[in-house]
Amino acid sequence: MKLLLSLLLWFSFVGNPDLASIRKAYPDVNKSEANAKSFVEKLSGVSNNDDKILVAYKAAAILLDSKFEKKLKEKMNRFKEGAKLLESTIVSEPNNIEIRMIRLSIQENVPGITGYKKNIKEDKKYITTHYSEQNTALKEYLKDFVLQSKSFSDKEKQFVK
Repeated sequence: MKLLLSLLLWFSFVGNPDLASIRKAYPDVNKSEANAKSFVEKLSGVSNNDDKILVAYKAAAILLDSKFEKKLKEKMNRFKEGAKLLESTIVSEPNNIEIRMIRLSIQENVPGITGYKKNIKEDKKYITTHYSEQNTALKEYLKDFVLQSKSFSDKEKQFVK
C-alpha cells in the first residue's frame, strides 16, 4: 500500500507544471540567476505540442536564462532559440493575450542590440484592446503586469484601474 501511495504521489508531480504556479513565479525570474535556472527547470518537460501558454513561458525562460550564459556565442544561441520558440508560439496563437504579454515583457527588457523589440507597440495595442474580454483571474494577472510595465505610460495604464 505504501508503494502504491508513493507511486501515485510521484506521478502527480511528473509532467507539466500548472499555469498558476508558473504565473506566480514569472515576475521574479529576471531577479537572479537562481530564479532563472529554477524557472527553466520547471518548464523543461514542456514540449512544443503542449499548451501554447506553457510553451511561451518556456520560451521566455530560455530568453531570460540566456543572459546568464558565460560565453557570448552560447548566450546568443540561447537567445535566438528562445526568441524563435516564442515567435512560433505567437504564430500558432496570435489572439492569445497572455502570450502577447509574455512577448511584451521580454521585448521591453532586452537590450536594443538584440534587435528583438519590434512588437512592443503591437502587443501593447492588443492588450489594451482585448483586456476587458478576459476572465477575472487573467485580468488581475495582466493588470499586475501593466502597472509595473515600462512600456505603458501612467495615462495608458488607466484602462486596468
